[in-house]
Amino acid sequence: MPELPEVETVRLGLEPVLLGGTFASVSTNRADLRFPFPENFTRRLSGARVDRLVRRAKYLIAHLSTGEALVMHLGMTGRFHVQGKASEKPLLLGEYELSVAAGEKHMHAVFDMADGGRVAYFDPRRFGYMLLIPETELAAHPLMRGLGVEPLTDDLDPSYLAQRAAGRKTDLKAFLLDQRIIAGLGNIYVCEALFRAGLKPSRRASVLADRAGRSTPQAERLVTEIKAVLRAAIQAGGSTLKDYRHADGATGSFQTSFQVYGREGEPCVTPGCRGTVQRSIQAGRSSFFCPSCQR
Repeated sequence: MPELPEVETVRLGLEPVLLGGTFASVSTNRADLRFPFPENFTRRLSGARVDRLVRRAKYLIAHLSTGEALVMHLGMTGRFHVQGKASEKPLLLGEYELSVAAGEKHMHAVFDMADGGRVAYFDPRRFGYMLLIPETELAAHPLMRGLGVEPLTDDLDPSYLAQRAAGRKTDLKAFLLDQRIIAGLGNIYVCEALFRAGLKPSRRASVLADRAGRSTPQAERLVTEIKAVLRAAIQAGGSTLKDYRHADGATGSFQTSFQVYGREGEPCVTPGCRGTVQRSIQAGRSSFFCPSCQR
């Protein structure tokens, strides 16, 4: 499933076509994805202007002039095929890994913009979904109300981590993957951030706070590395695993910068370290770490 950097990359790819644009018409080719399309979905979107296009955790949210928000989740295989404005040279973005072409059975929704742009949503496995939620109800919606802080904002700082981690017996990996604490972090980037911070995934989260509940040096390093690895991944266009590609159809390239993820049995990249990357299973997910560098 795409993680925060991949979803942000998709948002950046959609922004030139959607932001400030008006839906001239919207069509769907089936009644549902993971969940049914909202009632009167196409009628409620037609004529609406996209005033803002943001990411919250792993959700894409288009704030509309109608007072509703179009909430989109990519699931495992959701992606968008984007074409530029009619007045421009056609820009067909997306040669998808599953070779899905426009008009085939995996194209489930089409958004035609008033300026001639077009966005088509493909999802072979149909684990993605789209919802229409009134703006006034968005923050309290079950999908949003329990989400933690955004990791690339000032809300994530060492003091916040210490406050949430104080006295916790859970391991660092589970703590960081808890969407109620930090929104949008996933397995790949948690592994990478923990390695760069020198912290073992199985270590207790309470290491981030001292006895007085204040942040520790480990918390400061971890916050720095979480932000750094996410920014680097966004700049690289995310990572490509299995059948994920981002909005412009090109594969993300951050996987070439992985220091531990997927490198089981390979030498540690830290200069002077003779350790070997190991893999363990935590809560059904693979954790990659260097037993020499991470403690």
